[in-house]
Amino acid sequence: MVTIADAGADHATLRAHAADATLMAGGAAAILLQLADPRVAAGVGRHSRFRERPLDRLVATHAYLTALVFGDERDIRHVTRVVDARHANVRSDGEPAYDAMDPDAQRWVAATLLAVALELEERLSGAPLDGSTADALVRGYAPIAARLQGGPAGWPGTRDAFDAWWAERVAGLVVGDEARAIARDLLAGTGLPRALVPLMAPVRLITAALLPPGLRAAYGFRWTPRAERTAHAWLGALRVLRVVLPARVRAIPTRISLRRLRRPSRYSGRDPRGRG
Repeated sequence: MVTIADAGADHATLRAHAADATLMAGGAAAILLQLADPRVAAGVGRHSRFRERPLDRLVATHAYLTALVFGDERDIRHVTRVVDARHANVRSDGEPAYDAMDPDAQRWVAATLLAVALELEERLSGAPLDGSTADALVRGYAPIAARLQGGPAGWPGTRDAFDAWWAERVAGLVVGDEARAIARDLLAGTGLPRALVPLMAPVRLITAALLPPGLRAAYGFRWTPRAERTAHAWLGALRVLRVVLPARVRAIPTRISLRRLRRPSRYSGRDPRGRG
């Protein structure tokens, strides 16, 4: 049984974790994991402008996470309404059948964010997370799915339970042509401003390093010893940045995201100071 005190401690752990911008290095890996579920790949490929505007999904996901972790109830209701509206017509009875409002699909998307975050936390700290911290993060991510039709039912309460559930789900994934095509565009930097395209080289390597080996192969990554060494070097550089940069600096993207979320135009009758 999780008490109110436990929930408060879990949220404090989650806030410290979620404010760290170095975790955004796992964004592409989370997206590729999501696309490995054919339902998600079909919904993204046929109902979004993801391939023309790849940053939109990352920015929207970060805004949603920021609202849930750092926002108030009004922030949460706002981002939930926005995402629900975008998902409302993303459905098909074809092959594969998909529905963006499906609780299981939403739970899967939330699970990919957690799995990549846990992996990155351990790689960037250079050690396994202690059990209490890992369990707190697993419980802390539950509302990410619950607020988008996922509901609290079926979400694991511990790291061990999540790992077992995750291994079973990953074993059943199928990377289809649609997922590979979207991934190619994403990792090539298609649709990005020209100045950002060179950054995709380290992103591709870090993404490959964070994927399970079977999915890495299914997406067509050439995982040579040299590629592995280079990916580990980039992860090492991120580890150094995490040590050198103060937490307040690493939290800048989160503060920007929350500020953008609270612009007066976002809520009718709300002023810039959050009143109204």
